Amino acid sequence: MNFAQINAYIELTKPRVVSLILLTAVVGMLLAAPWIPWQPLFYGTLGIGLTASSAAVINQLIDRHIDAKMGRTQNRPLPSGKTTPTQAIIFATILGLAGMADLFIFVNAITAWLTFATLIGYALIYTVFLKRATPQNIVIGGLAGATPPLLGWTAVTGNLDYASLLLVLIIFTWTPPHFWALAVARYDEYKKAEIPMLPVTHGIPFTLLCTLLYTLLMIASSLLPYVVGMSGLFYFITSSILNAVFLYWVIQLYRTHDRVIAMKTFYYSIFYLMLLFIMLLIDHYL
Repeated sequence: MNFAQINAYIELTKPRVVSLILLTAVVGMLLAAPWIPWQPLFYGTLGIGLTASSAAVINQLIDRHIDAKMGRTQNRPLPSGKTTPTQAIIFATILGLAGMADLFIFVNAITAWLTFATLIGYALIYTVFLKRATPQNIVIGGLAGATPPLLGWTAVTGNLDYASLLLVLIIFTWTPPHFWALAVARYDEYKKAEIPMLPVTHGIPFTLLCTLLYTLLMIASSLLPYVVGMSGLFYFITSSILNAVFLYWVIQLYRTHDRVIAMKTFYYSIFYLMLLFIMLLIDHYL
């Protein structure tokens, strides 16, 4: 196997997406207890990462024909021919089985089952059905993508807690404005691929109104950790700054319908979620 083939396999796992998933999962672990042993931190991160990577490969396998029609995705390993569907199936199976075995053996059953449910929710329910069936695909399917901090929390504690569900809520309400900004920017590509994203089915103005409303929900959700005493003043101040910038970009997008601003909003949304969870973690140790 040469470097190009290795790189293609890595690309199949969507490493940037998985990195963000692992960040939120690790923050969930570290927030769950004042001190945690290295085993759940290491094995939990490994198992969640392997399973998330498996889901990413399955997603690309199922979407390979759609990806071939879109400029943003046509150079991915499967539509470009760098890997074959058979190779992708084998790779996804190995990753998924390794991840589940790791979680069952070295972490705990509840984390393993929740991670398995997340894999099924994203790789099959969202990718196979929701993405092609309804413009609410991102809203409903977003629940699967919102679970990593919950998985991290249960890896340490072995049980569910309201605080972990607050973290899930933040990502759940963040997902629609994050993806709808991209869908507006890539409107022509989604229309060509016949994917019923909200801008395609209901128009860009309605989508941007929904984006603005969900951003307000996201801001309210992001402040709940401070409201319930889960975090302190540092988090409240830094999250408020991050929220103000996010709202600025969304309002600009709502007013202008500019696709360049849509991409800037999309990129900022990634930066926002990453920093929000880092600020929550810093506040925890302050």
